[in-house]
Amino acid sequence: MCYYCWQVKTVSDRHPKRIGLARLKSLLAPSYRALLFGVLGCLLVGGGSQYTDMMLKRSGLTGWFYTPGALILLMVVVLGANPLVGLLRRRWMLRPPELAQIYIMWIIGSAVSTDGFVSYFLPQLTSPVYYATPENNWSVDLLPHVPVWLIPSYNLADVKDLYEGAAQGKGVPWGLWLPVILRWVPFALALHLAMITIMVILRKQWVEAERLVFPMTQLPVAMIQDDDENPSLVKPFFKSWAMWLGFAIPFVIHTNNGMIQHFPWLARINTGGYYLYFFEDTLRLLIGMNFMMIGFTFLVRREVSLGLWVFGALGFAQAALFTSLGVESHEPMFSHFSSRAGVISSHQAFGAFMVLALVSLWNARAHVLQVLRQALGRGAKQDDSGEILSYRAAVIILTVSLTYMGIWLWLCGLPAWIVPIYLGLAFLLFLGITRIIAEGGVPYLFAPMIASDFIVGGFGTRALGPTGILALSFTYMWASDIINFVMVSCANGLKVAEESVVRGRRLLFWSMVVALVVSFGSSVWVLLEVAYKHGGLNTSHYFADQSYQHFDDAAMRMQTSVGPNWDYWGYTAIGALIMGLLVLLRNTFIWWPIHPIGFPISLVMNKMLVSVFLAWLIKTIVLEYGGPRLFKQLRPFFLGLILGDFFPLGFLILLDALAKH
Repeated sequence: MCYYCWQVKTVSDRHPKRIGLARLKSLLAPSYRALLFGVLGCLLVGGGSQYTDMMLKRSGLTGWFYTPGALILLMVVVLGANPLVGLLRRRWMLRPPELAQIYIMWIIGSAVSTDGFVSYFLPQLTSPVYYATPENNWSVDLLPHVPVWLIPSYNLADVKDLYEGAAQGKGVPWGLWLPVILRWVPFALALHLAMITIMVILRKQWVEAERLVFPMTQLPVAMIQDDDENPSLVKPFFKSWAMWLGFAIPFVIHTNNGMIQHFPWLARINTGGYYLYFFEDTLRLLIGMNFMMIGFTFLVRREVSLGLWVFGALGFAQAALFTSLGVESHEPMFSHFSSRAGVISSHQAFGAFMVLALVSLWNARAHVLQVLRQALGRGAKQDDSGEILSYRAAVIILTVSLTYMGIWLWLCGLPAWIVPIYLGLAFLLFLGITRIIAEGGVPYLFAPMIASDFIVGGFGTRALGPTGILALSFTYMWASDIINFVMVSCANGLKVAEESVVRGRRLLFWSMVVALVVSFGSSVWVLLEVAYKHGGLNTSHYFADQSYQHFDDAAMRMQTSVGPNWDYWGYTAIGALIMGLLVLLRNTFIWWPIHPIGFPISLVMNKMLVSVFLAWLIKTIVLEYGGPRLFKQLRPFFLGLILGDFFPLGFLILLDALAKH
């Protein structure tokens, strides 16, 4: 029994006439004061992460799917601020449902700030103008196809200061930026609301029916839980010696390595390992240890972790075979996001991703159909009081959001018949990645191929035309470097709510919307202020190659008129067929030990392969010789490994800030 449930029970037992229903509900629900604290944290998550990335050169606070900035803030609140408030008066302390609400807001905000939507957003709106030269001829080939409402200006003088810094006292030209930002806000809101509502619709299937593990939620849930019968200022998680032992190992190592730039006499402790190179350095395998990956993998089911490292090893073997035979090639018209492997491997993985997402939807078909019937006012009504939105509202918002996005893409120049195909592929990728993280807990993950490159290869540049090719370039800010997005944060947030919030979950939806707006606004404001003061090129790599590569791709595609490449469709079909057979094996034969979830991401498991194998081996030994009891005893140690792996980042940022000032 958690603290807030214990408090309700004991208070009602002692004073049955004093405590009312409203008070009982308030102990189990999120609150408006937590919403306020969440807003303050979102200002730090959005603007603070942008500042640390641009000025302190410490990136990663909001990068990748484990959102370290939100977890660092949660630890500061739970272990520092909340106990200090409790020393004054226990009733003032934030309760577990409120802490869950705050954390959910912070992980939602993390997905739109640094390494998310905003960091790509402003540079990519201006790079076609800033990087246009007589040599690349962009002013003739590209800019005439850009709608006038899509970018702030066609004039180089208007955007030059963003990249090179404005004269002293000049500041940010908000008259130039506010109109275009306000035009983009509805699209960004529609995109993220679509992600949230998809997760609202699928939550019951994933959390209650399939009971996915959600490894990334286990640490924050453990951090905010209270004692059963003896609540105290310090949460029980932080009283575990096993947790602190696990925490100390990566914390000492990473802190030592991070402080070398301030104290050069320190010796580096290399746990990242070394690369083994093959085939004249064209293929490499990392032999090293990632503490966070070991911790997350220890929490997942063994069949899942087995699938991750087995298919990772097979993926490396396939890459070695294709390289030795010389059958793999790279498509020059594809972006670098789809060129991490050759065209055969990337299309194969893309086909596997599509099957993974479609199978996930197929397994949820009964529930989804019932949700749709309920939204239309037909069929038996199922209870949606535990959701952050009613099913009807979720379906309506999803429909409106996707429709708005489709019209937007069409107005940008994408052919009308390609719009639904593109949106379908992009959201299936989002869904597939979210499913892998919810079940496999892989913190470092990206798509093997992005939707826009598949469209270019599968349908050809002739089908797109110049305006369609350029329209795809403006989608890279939200559908290219997919290393953090709102759908994953929402899925994890809903699982945290399931574990910690009993009543009043509808407030969580509005908390998410507020988090999106506040984090987006603060991140945009800091990015513009810093860029105009110090120069974007001097402060962030997003103003360099990350901003103009997409338009280099567009210029090349415009000069190459090709139709569909049927070989690419064949490679995709092979990957889809293999994934389908793997899913069939798992669903048909109980004895089949390998989960197919590792196959779609076999290309990206290279750096994590050894760590996943070690975690799987350790867990196998633990369960074989110690059983569930030993697993439960060791669980805090591995949660400590996760916490200690990223917490030094916050410590080093504080040290850098003190050294800078």
